[in-house]
Amino acid sequence: MIDRTRASQMDFQSTRTRIGAVSYLNSKPLIEGLADRCPDADLLLEVPSRLADQLNDGQLDVALIPSVEAFSNPDYEIVSDACVATHGPVHSVKLYSRVHPGEIRRLALDEGSRTSAALSRIMLDERFGVRPELERLPLGCSVSETSADAVLLIGDRAMATPEERFHTIWDLGEEWVEWTGLPFVFAMWVARKGQDLQGAEHQLNAARETGMQRIEQISRREAQAMSLPYEMVLRYFTRNLHFRLGDPEQMGLRLFHELAIQHGFAEDGPLEFRSTARSRETHSNLVTAS
Repeated sequence: MIDRTRASQMDFQSTRTRIGAVSYLNSKPLIEGLADRCPDADLLLEVPSRLADQLNDGQLDVALIPSVEAFSNPDYEIVSDACVATHGPVHSVKLYSRVHPGEIRRLALDEGSRTSAALSRIMLDERFGVRPELERLPLGCSVSETSADAVLLIGDRAMATPEERFHTIWDLGEEWVEWTGLPFVFAMWVARKGQDLQGAEHQLNAARETGMQRIEQISRREAQAMSLPYEMVLRYFTRNLHFRLGDPEQMGLRLFHELAIQHGFAEDGPLEFRSTARSRETHSNLVTAS
C-alpha cells in the first residue's frame, strides 16, 4: 500500500499495476488481502472523486470509482463483479435538508462525491423540479460550516448524524430503492478497454470473496480503528451494503446511466463489461442487503 505522496512520485511507465481503492469504510471488504494477492501492484487509497481524476489522468490502471464516472469516458469498461451497492438504506450517503426538498435553492456537495452528487441532483429534479445552486463542501468541513439549504455527505462522516435538527434527511440508497424498486450501485472497478492488468481483475473478485469470509474480523478491526460499535459496523457491511454486481444491480446501474444521460451527467453510449465483471457464481457466504 502506498500513500498519496508516494503516489504523486510514481513512475507512470512502471510495469507495476496501479490500483486505486476508496479510503472509506465501505470498501474494506473489497480490498481484504488485495495487497498480498497482487504483490507486483501498487495500491493507493483515496476518496472517490480523486480516484476518478487519477484514473482519467492515467495515474492509475484500475480504480474503484464512482459509477457516474464510469459513464464519463467511452474508453472505460467495468472489469470486476465486485462493487459497492445497496438494496435499501446505505447509511453512509445522506442529504440533510433544512427545508422541504421542493424548496432547496442552494445545495452543498461533499467534495469527495461524484455519483451521490449526481444522484441527489437527479432525484431533486425528477421529483420536485428543483435545480439548486451548488457549492462545494470541503472534506474537512462540517454541516454547520455552510448555510446552504441542504448538504450532501458521503462516506464515514455521513454515518454520524449532525447535532442540528433538519426538516428532511434522505438516505439516498433508501430513496432510490423506494423510487425505482432497483438496487443502486455507488462504485465499481473500472479500467480502460484492453488495459493489461496482469490478472489483477481476477484478484479483485477474489479479494471480495475473502472479505465476505472475514466480514466479522473486518468489522471488529474497523470498529476499533474508528471508535464505532462493532454491531453497527457489522450491520453496515451485512445489511446496508451489497458487494456483487449481479443482474439486479446491473439493471439499477443501467437505469441510473439513462437518467445521468438525460440530465447531462453522461454522454450517450453503452456500458462496457469485461468478462470478469459478468460472474454468475453463487456462494453460500454471499452477503445480501435487505
